[in-house]
Amino acid sequence: MNAQSGNLILVGMMGAGKTTVGRLLARRLKRAYWDSDEEIERRCGVRIAVIFDIEGEAGFRARESQVIAELCALEGIVLATGGGAVLAEANRRCLAARGTVVYLHARPAQLWQRVRHDRNRPLLATPEPQKKLEELYAVRDPLYREVADLVVDTGRQSPQALARELLARLESACKLSA
Repeated sequence: MNAQSGNLILVGMMGAGKTTVGRLLARRLKRAYWDSDEEIERRCGVRIAVIFDIEGEAGFRARESQVIAELCALEGIVLATGGGAVLAEANRRCLAARGTVVYLHARPAQLWQRVRHDRNRPLLATPEPQKKLEELYAVRDPLYREVADLVVDTGRQSPQALARELLARLESACKLSA
Protein backbone atom coordinates (compact mmCIF):
# COMPACT_ATOMS: atom_id res chain seq x y z
CA MET A 1 0.00 0.00 0.00
CA ASN A 2 1.02 3.60 -0.52
CA ALA A 3 3.03 4.45 2.59
CA GLN A 4 2.06 8.11 2.34
CA SER A 5 -1.52 7.64 3.47
CA GLY A 6 -2.36 3.96 3.67
CA ASN A 7 -5.66 4.60 1.89
CA LEU A 8 -7.30 1.80 -0.04
CA ILE A 9 -9.15 3.20 -3.06
CA LEU A 10 -11.55 1.21 -5.21
CA VAL A 11 -12.25 2.17 -8.82
CA GLY A 12 -14.31 0.45 -11.50
CA MET A 13 -17.48 0.54 -13.51
CA MET A 14 -20.97 0.84 -12.07
CA GLY A 15 -21.98 -2.57 -10.80
CA ALA A 16 -18.40 -3.77 -10.23
CA GLY A 17 -18.99 -4.01 -6.47
CA LYS A 18 -17.01 -1.02 -5.17
CA THR A 19 -19.55 -0.04 -2.53
CA THR A 20 -20.29 -3.54 -1.27
CA VAL A 21 -16.68 -4.72 -1.27
CA GLY A 22 -15.48 -1.38 0.11
CA ARG A 23 -17.74 -1.70 3.15
CA LEU A 24 -16.55 -5.27 3.76
CA LEU A 25 -12.89 -4.26 3.46
CA ALA A 26 -13.31 -1.29 5.80
CA ARG A 27 -14.95 -3.51 8.40
CA ARG A 28 -12.23 -6.17 8.17
CA LEU A 29 -9.42 -3.60 8.21
CA LYS A 30 -11.12 -1.54 10.96
CA ARG A 31 -10.94 1.60 8.85
CA ALA A 32 -13.32 4.42 8.07
CA TYR A 33 -15.31 3.83 4.91
CA TRP A 34 -16.23 6.55 2.42
CA ASP A 35 -18.16 6.37 -0.83
CA SER A 36 -17.71 9.45 -3.01
CA ASP A 37 -21.16 9.14 -4.60
CA GLU A 38 -22.84 8.74 -1.21
CA GLU A 39 -20.95 11.77 0.10
CA ILE A 40 -22.09 13.89 -2.87
CA GLU A 41 -25.69 12.83 -2.23
CA ARG A 42 -25.35 13.57 1.47
CA ARG A 43 -23.98 17.05 0.83
CA CYS A 44 -26.55 17.91 -1.83
CA GLY A 45 -29.49 16.27 -0.12
CA VAL A 46 -30.62 14.61 -3.37
CA ARG A 47 -29.84 11.52 -5.43
CA ILE A 48 -27.17 11.71 -8.12
CA ALA A 49 -29.84 11.34 -10.81
CA VAL A 50 -31.37 14.65 -9.62
CA ILE A 51 -27.97 16.38 -9.77
CA PHE A 52 -27.59 15.12 -13.35
CA ASP A 53 -31.07 16.43 -14.20
CA ILE A 54 -30.39 19.89 -12.76
CA GLU A 55 -26.67 20.44 -13.39
CA GLY A 56 -25.89 17.92 -16.11
CA GLU A 57 -22.94 15.57 -16.09
CA ALA A 58 -20.45 18.48 -16.06
CA GLY A 59 -21.96 19.88 -12.86
CA PHE A 60 -21.90 16.49 -11.23
CA ARG A 61 -18.27 15.88 -12.26
CA ALA A 62 -17.20 19.21 -10.73
CA ARG A 63 -18.80 18.19 -7.43
CA GLU A 64 -17.22 14.77 -7.71
CA SER A 65 -13.72 16.21 -8.18
CA GLN A 66 -14.11 18.41 -5.12
CA VAL A 67 -15.31 15.51 -2.95
CA ILE A 68 -12.55 13.19 -4.19
CA ALA A 69 -9.87 15.77 -3.39
CA GLU A 70 -11.26 16.17 0.13
CA LEU A 71 -11.63 12.44 0.78
CA CYS A 72 -8.18 11.64 -0.61
CA ALA A 73 -6.72 14.10 1.91
CA LEU A 74 -7.89 11.79 4.71
CA GLU A 75 -5.59 9.04 5.94
CA GLY A 76 -6.13 5.34 6.54
CA ILE A 77 -9.53 5.08 4.84
CA VAL A 78 -11.24 2.79 2.37
CA LEU A 79 -12.70 4.88 -0.46
CA ALA A 80 -15.16 3.64 -3.08
CA THR A 81 -15.27 6.04 -6.01
CA GLY A 82 -18.00 6.62 -8.56
CA GLY A 83 -17.57 4.86 -11.88
CA GLY A 84 -16.66 8.05 -13.73
CA ALA A 85 -14.24 9.43 -11.16
CA VAL A 86 -11.27 8.47 -13.35
CA LEU A 87 -12.43 10.62 -16.26
CA ALA A 88 -10.72 13.72 -14.85
CA GLU A 89 -6.93 13.63 -14.98
CA ALA A 90 -6.75 15.58 -11.69
CA ASN A 91 -8.81 12.86 -10.00
CA ARG A 92 -6.55 10.12 -11.35
CA ARG A 93 -3.46 11.94 -10.06
CA CYS A 94 -5.07 12.47 -6.67
CA LEU A 95 -6.19 8.85 -6.33
CA ALA A 96 -2.81 7.45 -7.39
CA ALA A 97 -0.91 9.75 -5.03
CA ARG A 98 -3.02 9.09 -1.95
CA GLY A 99 -3.31 5.33 -1.66
CA THR A 100 -3.31 1.89 -3.16
CA VAL A 101 -5.78 1.90 -6.03
CA VAL A 102 -7.62 -1.33 -6.82
CA TYR A 103 -9.55 -1.70 -10.05
CA LEU A 104 -12.52 -4.02 -9.56
CA HIS A 105 -12.84 -5.27 -13.12
CA ALA A 106 -15.88 -6.86 -14.71
CA ARG A 107 -16.82 -7.27 -18.36
CA PRO A 108 -19.75 -5.27 -19.75
CA ALA A 109 -21.98 -8.36 -19.99
CA GLN A 110 -21.46 -9.08 -16.26
CA LEU A 111 -22.01 -5.44 -15.37
CA TRP A 112 -25.23 -5.35 -17.39
CA GLN A 113 -26.60 -8.34 -15.48
CA ARG A 114 -25.90 -6.51 -12.21
CA VAL A 115 -27.28 -3.06 -13.10
CA ARG A 116 -30.02 -3.69 -15.66
CA HIS A 117 -32.87 -3.28 -13.14
CA ASP A 118 -31.29 -0.34 -11.27
CA ARG A 119 -33.18 2.84 -12.13
CA ASN A 120 -30.70 5.07 -10.29
CA ARG A 121 -28.07 5.05 -13.06
CA PRO A 122 -28.49 8.35 -14.93
CA LEU A 123 -25.93 7.49 -17.61
CA LEU A 124 -27.96 4.41 -18.52
CA ALA A 125 -31.22 6.34 -18.95
CA THR A 126 -31.00 5.94 -22.72
CA PRO A 127 -32.92 3.96 -25.34
CA GLU A 128 -30.03 1.45 -25.51
CA PRO A 129 -28.58 1.20 -21.99
CA GLN A 130 -26.55 -1.96 -22.62
CA LYS A 131 -24.83 -0.34 -25.61
CA LYS A 132 -24.16 2.77 -23.48
CA LEU A 133 -22.58 0.59 -20.78
CA GLU A 134 -20.29 -0.98 -23.37
CA GLU A 135 -19.30 2.48 -24.63
CA LEU A 136 -18.54 3.68 -21.09
CA TYR A 137 -16.43 0.56 -20.49
CA ALA A 138 -14.43 1.15 -23.68
CA VAL A 139 -13.53 4.67 -22.54
CA ARG A 140 -12.99 3.97 -18.85
CA ASP A 141 -11.22 0.59 -18.77
CA PRO A 142 -7.86 2.05 -19.92
CA LEU A 143 -8.18 4.87 -17.35
CA TYR A 144 -8.87 2.42 -14.50
CA ARG A 145 -5.85 0.39 -15.57
CA GLU A 146 -3.71 3.54 -15.76
CA VAL A 147 -4.42 4.48 -12.15
CA ALA A 148 -4.59 0.98 -10.62
CA ASP A 149 -1.90 -0.61 -8.50
CA LEU A 150 -3.86 -3.86 -8.59
CA VAL A 151 -6.53 -5.21 -10.96
CA VAL A 152 -8.96 -7.76 -9.55
CA ASP A 153 -11.47 -9.56 -11.74
CA THR A 154 -14.78 -9.62 -9.89
CA GLY A 155 -16.08 -12.58 -11.90
CA ARG A 156 -18.96 -14.47 -10.34
CA GLN A 157 -17.59 -14.67 -6.83
CA SER A 158 -19.48 -13.31 -3.85
CA PRO A 159 -18.52 -9.90 -2.42
CA GLN A 160 -17.21 -11.73 0.68
CA ALA A 161 -14.96 -13.99 -1.41
CA LEU A 162 -13.79 -11.00 -3.43
CA ALA A 163 -12.92 -9.08 -0.25
CA ARG A 164 -10.96 -12.08 1.08
CA GLU A 165 -9.06 -12.45 -2.21
CA LEU A 166 -8.29 -8.75 -2.30
CA LEU A 167 -7.02 -8.70 1.29
CA ALA A 168 -4.81 -11.72 0.60
CA ARG A 169 -3.36 -10.08 -2.53
CA LEU A 170 -2.75 -6.81 -0.70
CA GLU A 171 -1.04 -8.57 2.21
CA SER A 172 1.14 -10.51 -0.22
CA ALA A 173 2.08 -7.32 -2.06
CA CYS A 174 2.95 -5.56 1.19
CA LYS A 175 5.20 -8.45 2.23
CA LEU A 176 6.98 -8.29 -1.11
CA SER A 177 7.61 -4.55 -0.80
CA ALA A 178 8.87 -4.72 2.78
